[in-house]
Amino acid sequence: MGDEEHGDSLADQAAAWIPPWARHREPSTQPVEVPTTETASQPGDEDPSPGPTAATDAATPTPRKPATGGPPERGRPRQRVPSPPPAPVLDDAELRGALEAILLVVDEPVAETTLADVLAQPPERVREMLRTISTGYTAGGHGFELRRAAGGWRLYTRPEYAGYVERFVLDGQTVRLTQAALETLAVVSYKQPVTRSRISAIRGVNCDGVIRTLISRGLIEECGAEPDSGAHLYRTTTLFLEKLGLDSITDLPPLAPFLPDDVEDLADASR
Repeated sequence: MGDEEHGDSLADQAAAWIPPWARHREPSTQPVEVPTTETASQPGDEDPSPGPTAATDAATPTPRKPATGGPPERGRPRQRVPSPPPAPVLDDAELRGALEAILLVVDEPVAETTLADVLAQPPERVREMLRTISTGYTAGGHGFELRRAAGGWRLYTRPEYAGYVERFVLDGQTVRLTQAALETLAVVSYKQPVTRSRISAIRGVNCDGVIRTLISRGLIEECGAEPDSGAHLYRTTTLFLEKLGLDSITDLPPLAPFLPDDVEDLADASR
């Protein structure tokens, strides 16, 4: 009897034995406590909104502040660049007076864009006012006029009063260009850019001294070299346009009315 009971107990134990590698797969019947960062709450103190756990904190990224000078964060309004101050409002009388005051002190023709920048006004308005002033001076019969020359505007004395102005400025002394200088200047004006040898060939005499005189007077200047021969090229200056009261070289009078009728015959004879 004792042996049978002992045998049965050993058989029962063998049937109920579970290998170690299979034991952890079975669900545990014991409750598992989950540690939290907060203290355990007492009964009756439960918060309806559970606090963050360690896993939630680890999964939530910490926002970084942008580096200095970098782009702003999303959602933050960008700083607006301050707009430039508005241009001062000038009525016609004030604009006219300002232009006249500037034109009285300039020593060379001043461009419309320069006047517009100084007065902070649209170039179209400045251009229209300059034309109005010029028309008013002409209609008023003043001893001076406002003309456009050498790409800008300047006050000039009227041609009919040139004799009085010359007498005052020169005090009886006459400073004129020689005939040779005038001829050379005319060749440069109509043939520019032109070399020194070409000028001498047209005039039939050496023009080295005359060219140096015109350069010293500021009427002509060098403007590069000829690609084939490397000779210096010459052209007229802005002072030349200013002295003649021209806006550009295209305003020079045509030469055809001043040429002789047999100019072709003379050209063939010179060959």
